[in-house]
Amino acid sequence: MSETDGAVEIEVDGTDDDGSDAPPSLLGRLLFAGVLAYSGFDNLRDVEASVGYAEAKGVPFAEILVPASSGMLVLGSVGVALWRLPTLAAGAIASFLVGVTPVMHDFWNQEGEAKQREQINFLKNVGLLGAALSFLARARR
Repeated sequence: MSETDGAVEIEVDGTDDDGSDAPPSLLGRLLFAGVLAYSGFDNLRDVEASVGYAEAKGVPFAEILVPASSGMLVLGSVGVALWRLPTLAAGAIASFLVGVTPVMHDFWNQEGEAKQREQINFLKNVGLLGAALSFLARARR
């Protein structure tokens, strides 16, 4: 926080209003990346179950795409957390979410509790996509 010409300027997420390229808040990056890294590692930990679920959702080449996309999610998460190759890292996360969300969380094709569960996961991923796009825009500055 600083005072200039009587106006108070507050630094938010590590940037000044001059458009500096300081990385976003470490806590924000760690919370965002931690959740996604956990999800990616969880998919890889029990890859057979993850592949089976993807196949049940009609994902072609699930035995290749599930480990590849999960690995991409983990690497993107580490990149965002450490703010290393942030454009590539945030882009990898955004690509993962754009590809996975409508296929794996197709609530419009479900009924009852399954519909509610998939809708919650769909909306969660949309929120995470918004954050990934914000990180991507920040990285490109």
